[in-house]
Amino acid sequence: MPEVSRFYGIVIAMYWADHPQPHFHAEYAGQVASIAIGDGTVLAGNLPKRALRLVRQWEVMHRDELLINWRRTREHQPVAKIDPLP
Repeated sequence: MPEVSRFYGIVIAMYWADHPQPHFHAEYAGQVASIAIGDGTVLAGNLPKRALRLVRQWEVMHRDELLINWRRTREHQPVAKIDPLP
């Protein structure tokens, strides 16, 4: 799974051949969720409340970069790293 970012024990990744609707995967403490890029909706899975809040905050800060990476995955190009939460 191509890792995009890592912060506070949360790993953010994107798959190359993933299903439509721009999204990314967040993993924390053995729990995984698919998060929509654009509104932070949980599409599948779950995360603890605090981790989800941090992931959504990060998604808002890096939405444009996430969409660029989503397009890169559609073209089977490597994803770019995105800065973690400060």
